[in-house]
Amino acid sequence: MHLLLEAVDLRKTFPPPLRGWRRRPVGEATVAVDGVSFRVGPGEVVGLLGPNGAGKTTAVRMLATLILPTSGTARVRGIDVVRRPLEARAHLGVMLGGERTTYWKLTGRENLGYFGTLYRVPPAVLRQRISEILRRFDLEEKADQLVERYSSGMKQRLALARAMLPDPPVLLLDEPTVGLDPRAARSLRDLIAELRADGRAVLLTTHNMQEADELSDRVLIIDRGRIIAEGTPQALKSRLRRSAVVRLELQGPDGEDPAGWAASLGLAGVERMASHRDEAGGVWELSLAARTPQNGEPPTELALAPIVAEAERRGLRVVRAGQETPTLESVFLALTGRRLGEGAEARG
Repeated sequence: MHLLLEAVDLRKTFPPPLRGWRRRPVGEATVAVDGVSFRVGPGEVVGLLGPNGAGKTTAVRMLATLILPTSGTARVRGIDVVRRPLEARAHLGVMLGGERTTYWKLTGRENLGYFGTLYRVPPAVLRQRISEILRRFDLEEKADQLVERYSSGMKQRLALARAMLPDPPVLLLDEPTVGLDPRAARSLRDLIAELRADGRAVLLTTHNMQEADELSDRVLIIDRGRIIAEGTPQALKSRLRRSAVVRLELQGPDGEDPAGWAASLGLAGVERMASHRDEAGGVWELSLAARTPQNGEPPTELALAPIVAEAERRGLRVVRAGQETPTLESVFLALTGRRLGEGAEARG
């Protein structure tokens, strides 16, 4: 397969902070990305998944030539991003989530014109490309309004449109749907699917497992700066047997913590838990996952009987119990013993 994006043993270490008038280092260096390697070909979306602080954004910034790697190599269309950054950027479209990447006091059309000039798109080509992009991204109607009047979804679509101005074969999308309502997020996911159909290589970072499952041809799960699992969404989920995830609804006295006794039963922990009160006391709805053995084999069958018996021993009434189809979040929990929303030690 012809590669458009490649990372080989990519590493990034941040030095310890400097304190005091002597500017002495305090603490230890932080390893944000620790030997990450992957490849992305044309017409492929690769999802880079992990909790906040796992190293996703740091990896993207190195690929985008925004920060230098400590070691390792990265190439865009065979161009080394460290040795030839300007050439590499000409083949990249970058959308960084959580950052303002357009000027709100300009109109959408003016933003595209300004950034197109920075990308050195020829004027005649730029005018045509702006018209095409505004139409494709459903921004024509509001193209001449100030961006500050745009909805969050429109601002995100404009940010993706800006990234598309140089017609790049490689797209780096960092949390593109973060903060969007479901309808706006759906619209943006549809656009990403269209860009894949165009034959572009897309690296998508997200902590939204459902989004990654829907869009990704392959998934990389990163934790504390390292890739701990890789494969298609279906292949990763198949690592957990259907019986390795159990859903429970429990009822009992207030103050009980079902997550607290999960480890005693050989479980990775609680994947999801919601709780509320009714006239009988507390009600918990939770999912439990079996931990993956060290040899990487699928977890052993998770029997319901011991879990139900332990709940009843603790004075909890089992309202409902059953097996659940594994999700990517189940995979992450089984591999790391942590929920996706929990932070990592690494920066990034």
